[in-house]
Amino acid sequence: MASVNKASLREEFASLKGQFERLCAEGKVSEELRVLVQALLMLFALLMAVFMEKHTPKRSHNSGLPPSQTGKQDETTSQPGSRAKGAGQQHTRAGNTRTVETVTTVPVDRCAHCGTDLGDTPCQGHERRTLIDIVFETVRSHVDAEIKNCPHCQGQTKGMFPSPFAGPLQYGPGIRAYVLNLLLAQMLSLKRVQQSINTLIDRLLSEATLLGWVMQLHQALDAWEQASIAQLLAQPALHVDETSLRVDRKNHWIHVYSSGDITLKFLHPTRGRAAIEAINIIPRYGGTAVHDCWASYLSYDHCGHALCGAHLLRELTFVVEANGYRWAANMKRLLTQTCARVAEHPNKSLSASEYKHLRKRYRNILTRAEKELPPIPPRQNGKRGRVAKSDAHNLWERFKRYERAVLLFAELPHVPFTNNRAERDLRMSKVKQKVSGCFRTRHYAEAYCRISSYLQTMTYRGYNPLLAIQMALSGELYTLGGE
Repeated sequence: MASVNKASLREEFASLKGQFERLCAEGKVSEELRVLVQALLMLFALLMAVFMEKHTPKRSHNSGLPPSQTGKQDETTSQPGSRAKGAGQQHTRAGNTRTVETVTTVPVDRCAHCGTDLGDTPCQGHERRTLIDIVFETVRSHVDAEIKNCPHCQGQTKGMFPSPFAGPLQYGPGIRAYVLNLLLAQMLSLKRVQQSINTLIDRLLSEATLLGWVMQLHQALDAWEQASIAQLLAQPALHVDETSLRVDRKNHWIHVYSSGDITLKFLHPTRGRAAIEAINIIPRYGGTAVHDCWASYLSYDHCGHALCGAHLLRELTFVVEANGYRWAANMKRLLTQTCARVAEHPNKSLSASEYKHLRKRYRNILTRAEKELPPIPPRQNGKRGRVAKSDAHNLWERFKRYERAVLLFAELPHVPFTNNRAERDLRMSKVKQKVSGCFRTRHYAEAYCRISSYLQTMTYRGYNPLLAIQMALSGELYTLGGE
């Protein structure tokens, strides 16, 4: 694609506009011609702004596109030493695991230098080296119930089996937890899970058996989900977001609601207000909802709203790269500096005087931006539809209309600068779709949303996923109200 020298194009336009204004000031241009040329200049300025935006590639650093949909950038470098989400995991093993630990002492009988006998010499210390290995072991537990015939009535009596032995063959909680962990946490396909279990226990489990365990866990978490919704409604700030998911060859949407150590995900065929009403969390919520300025959330005015600063910074970056507007660079600098100042502040918010000064700078930037942006041509009589605007103008209008939502992170200590929490909670859903494909039925897609919500919540609490699954299946359901 042909490249465009943005700087020279803008310089040439500014030069031609200056020459025309000079001719108008000298009286060498008629009134009719002046009106016509000014209209053409206004239209050309708008078209040039849109043209610059169309020829500026959108990447993950300047738009909402994920890194998987953008090419690799030369300036991007890996950052080693990042902490994983489960770095603070509790050292709690699942109930059916055991660790066999042995200690062997290597004696020193003679000196390695002179050969002196050291058998009676006291030991001054030890140097330990450790080998960790896994020995795969299948435990088969058989229960034989006696069968006896009564000599008096000739009736036959059979011994009562313990509660876990409901049928001729069943699988223990360890296998079920391991299978569910592979399916829902490690996101393997049914076929690969079947192969993995067959390698361990030499038995090929059917897909119906695996899916039955999924639905069993899904039903066991119903009360947990209701308790978690009540906990979310009491939180002062709530992260919300949504992403698409293919179910039965149709596009559905996963809606996430996160706060503190709680994560809840719900499936719905639509993305907008119908889904929000069906989930019925936002309509009952009275705190501050943090989101990316999706119009469906903004239609609820009974709760507060905070816009994601990361989205705004990326859009400002795009405006700077596309048109080089000074107001966008100044606004980006203001938000970045304010975020750093709030993070360093002991109260995680600005004082009243500091916030007043921030709002004054914010409005000054928007006032200068109005002069820097090309004017929008008025709507012609009889014309329908939206008036043509550039992305930069739409972003400026958003900053002007939602001033308090943009700056709320500096006013309230419990409101974060970004909505990254919700995006992190949704990221593994996209990995699930990419690794093991879509869902064939909505029933199991809803089960995935509930179970993955539970596992992510337990991970934030530092629990082993195998232990969390066993707790839910055994009835020892983890409640968010206490340990």
